[in-house]
Amino acid sequence: MKRVAMILCAVMVALSAAVEARTPAPDGVSLYIVTPSHGQTVSSPVTVRFGLSGMGVAPAGIDKANTGHHHLLIDLPGAPDLNRPLPSDANHRHFGGGQTEVSIELAPGRHTLQLLLGDHNHVPHDPPVMSEKITIEVK
Repeated sequence: MKRVAMILCAVMVALSAAVEARTPAPDGVSLYIVTPSHGQTVSSPVTVRFGLSGMGVAPAGIDKANTGHHHLLIDLPGAPDLNRPLPSDANHRHFGGGQTEVSIELAPGRHTLQLLLGDHNHVPHDPPVMSEKITIEVK
């Protein structure tokens, strides 16, 4: 029983360290969606172009100061956990290769899009580098 408690304690310490290990973001960074525009009606597939100023883009796994890579949040009702690596699913699209645009299939209807920059480990920076959330209509 004592060994289990020691292991659990070690796991808790490791998790706490992971939560505190966010990469600092420089002042004056701007992340934005170039296209489409907020309120625009588009056809699927939708081309989303990413804009970033004040930082550079580097692939996931590359630990270089003042860089990160894009994550596209699609129809996400709230903010993701900013202290953990971002999940990879239909609502959290990763661009760990350093891509700055994507063509995505979206069903007809209203959708929200937002960009969030992640560090080399897919963890958002501190403070988070995040675009405004836009809404588009897919016909």
